[in-house]
Amino acid sequence: MGNTFKTAFLLTALTLLLMFIGRAFGGQNGMLLALAFAVVMNFVSYFFSDKIALAMYRAQPVTREDLPRAYAIVERLTQKIGIPMPKMYVIPTESPNAFATGRNPNHASVAVTHGILGLLNDEEMEGVLAHELGHVRNRDILISSVAATIAGAITMLASMGRWAMIFGGFERGGDRDDRGGGLAGLLMLIVAPIAASLIQLAVSRSREYQADASGAQYTGNPYALASALQKLDTYSRQIPMQASPSTAHLFIIQPLLGMNLGNLFSTHPPIAKRIERLTGRPPELMQ
Repeated sequence: MGNTFKTAFLLTALTLLLMFIGRAFGGQNGMLLALAFAVVMNFVSYFFSDKIALAMYRAQPVTREDLPRAYAIVERLTQKIGIPMPKMYVIPTESPNAFATGRNPNHASVAVTHGILGLLNDEEMEGVLAHELGHVRNRDILISSVAATIAGAITMLASMGRWAMIFGGFERGGDRDDRGGGLAGLLMLIVAPIAASLIQLAVSRSREYQADASGAQYTGNPYALASALQKLDTYSRQIPMQASPSTAHLFIIQPLLGMNLGNLFSTHPPIAKRIERLTGRPPELMQ
């Protein structure tokens, strides 16, 4: 129920924010146009956000024959925790990572990168996949997928608004109404990306800790997941993943996005803290 409420809140917030942006740029007509756009976005976010995320990373569906080791692990875990078998996908990149998406356990998908398959041993792979199934079982995959779509929509609108102001917003006369509209538009260009980031931050950090705990419970081996996180953190720095900021929070570890704004703006808790929560000791003492 908590995640259902969060999803409804996010969709409502998206509608109001888009109407506010439309009002700032286009007055009453802009607000009505934004409302229509919000209705479409809400529908797309709920029913197609998972497909959008998978398509964004060119994830390819796989069968038991294509991916026997990972498929067998997921099949065993889903039977243990009592959820349907999700669809399995492989992302064609050597950067090691994974994510789960979908609107509920009956419509869930788990995607792993090609790089993670060769990096982790069986126990570590089980820990990662159990973490992703933790997201499915905890029913936070919908809110994560919706947040990704909303963040992308907000960022896209801010970009459209920037170009609109460049080519039209500052070419009109200098009367007070135009200046007011220009200031409102400029404010939205600043606020919209921040709003997108806050949406991601609101749904990411606590759910990662929860999924870590769930994954450790399902496998009975928190050290395997901790070891996997340590490997993923190290190797993802050597082979960075080209990821969109709007979907970075979906992955088990945060992809490197070419910028470092510090832990405050990270979509994930620090790996060291996640390992310490899993094992009760800092990463340097695991060796």
